[in-house]
Amino acid sequence: MESLSTKTQLDMARNVHDMGSINKMREAIASGDETVLQEAAQQFEAIFVQMMLKSMRKAQDALADENSPFNSQQVKFYRDMHDQQLATDLTSGGGLGLADVIVKQLGQTEDSYTPASVIRSDGDLSSLNRNRVQNVEQAQDAALHSESIKSKSAQKDAMFETPEQFIESLMPIAEKIAEKYGMDPKAIVSQAAVETGWGKFVIHKSDGSSSHNLFGIKANKGWQGEQAVVDTLEFNNGLPQKQKAAFRSYSSVEEAMEDYGRFITTQPRYSRAVDNASDALKYTSALQEAGYATDPEYASKIMAVYNSDRLRGLMP
Repeated sequence: MESLSTKTQLDMARNVHDMGSINKMREAIASGDETVLQEAAQQFEAIFVQMMLKSMRKAQDALADENSPFNSQQVKFYRDMHDQQLATDLTSGGGLGLADVIVKQLGQTEDSYTPASVIRSDGDLSSLNRNRVQNVEQAQDAALHSESIKSKSAQKDAMFETPEQFIESLMPIAEKIAEKYGMDPKAIVSQAAVETGWGKFVIHKSDGSSSHNLFGIKANKGWQGEQAVVDTLEFNNGLPQKQKAAFRSYSSVEEAMEDYGRFITTQPRYSRAVDNASDALKYTSALQEAGYATDPEYASKIMAVYNSDRLRGLMP
């Protein structure tokens, strides 16, 4: 019996519900017929159209009535079969033009199309991203190292030897600031512990002197005092990113604590935190919601220190 012609094999392969269509396509390809590439491209375009139809169906299902008889699993099953065949029929008569592009690209029929076998440097998105990141970093370095902000490159270093020394030094000052601004001194110290790792990572200026910045307060446009520029870890869409930032620099811990109290109570965005200053959980949650830090776990980290046996045992 004479074998099926290439055209017949391709016609049979067009039925997406024919489980042997892939084998038929493979047999047609083996025949060496040039029309096979066009057919394969149309099949690919059909898959693309089918994915679009599926996405639209999902959007429709999200708004559909769950109790509707047209929203049953059986209806969806036959609907999907219909969409699969519909995608094939839509692309068989010209479709979206995607198949023609694929044929030109893979068939190398026109000089204006780069062969698929050629490695294209213009499609290297990673190199474009690297250049963009480098440009941003260079611009950031130029801005942060400018003489106009009166600061030089700094680093983080230890200001306290032990957590005990950290608590003994900060708690008396925190109690005064808390009484003045209506805050919880334990919450203030807990936040400072999170920001500095119990005083082990305090920003120090380029000359080695401490900035006494215990709360990670950045130097905004309204800040007229000294500044220190350091590498910092910021979270963008939940992902950590290393950046350079200018932070406020103080002459003493007392000045740093005073500025913290004034900063929180005078910024409108922290009004909810101020209203709940007596409740540590609500206070820290309000700080995070207001954007005090980009770390999505910022409030929980402060409360972990606040409720820790370590802090409780170090309290005077």
